[in-house]
Amino acid sequence: MQSTQKPTHVRYLILLMLFLVTTINYADRATIAIAGSSLQKDLGIDAVTLGYIFSAFGWAYVAGQIPGGWLLDRFGSKKIYALSIFTWSLFTVLQGFVGEFGMSTAVVALFMLRFLVGLAEAPSFPGNARIVAAWFPTAERGTASAIFNSAQYFATVLFAPLMGWIVYSFGWEHVFIVMGILGIIFSLVWLKVIYSPREHPRINDAEFKHISENGGMVDMDQKGKKSDGPKWDYIRQLLTNRMMLGVYLGQYCINGITYFFLTWFPVYLVQERGMTILKAGFIASLPAICGFIGGVLGGVISDYLLRKGHSLTFARKAPIIAGLLVSSSIVACNYVDVEWMVVGFMALAFFGKGVGALGWAVVSDTSPKQIAGLSGGLFNTFGNIASITTPIVIGYIISSTGSFKWALVFVGCNALVAVFSYLVIVGPIKRVVLKEPPANGTEAPGKLSQAHS
Repeated sequence: MQSTQKPTHVRYLILLMLFLVTTINYADRATIAIAGSSLQKDLGIDAVTLGYIFSAFGWAYVAGQIPGGWLLDRFGSKKIYALSIFTWSLFTVLQGFVGEFGMSTAVVALFMLRFLVGLAEAPSFPGNARIVAAWFPTAERGTASAIFNSAQYFATVLFAPLMGWIVYSFGWEHVFIVMGILGIIFSLVWLKVIYSPREHPRINDAEFKHISENGGMVDMDQKGKKSDGPKWDYIRQLLTNRMMLGVYLGQYCINGITYFFLTWFPVYLVQERGMTILKAGFIASLPAICGFIGGVLGGVISDYLLRKGHSLTFARKAPIIAGLLVSSSIVACNYVDVEWMVVGFMALAFFGKGVGALGWAVVSDTSPKQIAGLSGGLFNTFGNIASITTPIVIGYIISSTGSFKWALVFVGCNALVAVFSYLVIVGPIKRVVLKEPPANGTEAPGKLSQAHS
């Protein structure tokens, strides 16, 4: 191959696929929020019960993270992710039929199906981080991770108005059926497009060399290098590492903000601000547009700082801290009554949260090479405990106070705790290097070191 060969850009196609699948992923999570107010009325359930239904996804999603990460390491990203997309989409379709049952049975069925969606989606974000680590050099990972992560906002921009219109025109059941069928179709497209860098039919040597020589973990899915099972000593080493614990706490708080928007935000617009669900669907898309812009901008700024010679630690932390400080402005909604100002502060908060949501870039920078999927799964386990606690806590706050005011304070406090975590706990951001257990199978003392990526 000639040295003047121009590199292909297959990695951008891979990134587009990650963006699209994450858009569908978050749209399927948000179906219950868009349908929530109508569903609550039809099934005759209170705020606390709705909070528990919102949280059902999170219980299984958290429980499935470590098994999902191991499956990715064991069988590779392509097959496990495709199975994940197909399965969660099927369970989404089935949610559209719970209204056929009696009221109490419908509530139980809805909880169980949301639970199964969460279990099926468990490998998704560890899979995203794993694919980015394989396909992108270190200096491009912040932008790549920010782009796939910003799909959560794009999902709201694109699908919240559509889903609001479907609920308004046809009933809440049809939202689940439409979104589920879309996901099933996409799972087939995924199998046709996704490969590892070494196996992709469209990549050339120049692009492969660019990726492999600049930090891309190109052989992550190479045959013959699959892990035999979950490495529990590896997990123990990660759990005793101060940097990783700080990153986990930060992600928990960031996801606390995310799950307010994914669950209670449309209900807030309908019940606290008196909007119709059709209007709420469109209004919800405005903060999401700002979140999308902030999400991409955070990654671009981070990689720009890295290319300008700043340390990886500064390049990742600066947008995270600044963005989350801005996102705490959500509390200002309690002090304004004019509708455009409420939407404006929500948009500002979502923009800041987008800029600060670089946790998955940090995971790609820090994950040990032996267990990239498992490390991402552990990170997502801690982060998505918020998917359980946030809907339930807010449900109890609304039930006991009769308004959303303290709920917004709770969300704002999550942003400030995340800032504290990155400022005080995390320390330098470095690649974690695990201590291998001895060949005889006995456990090593469990020391762990970190190397710059």
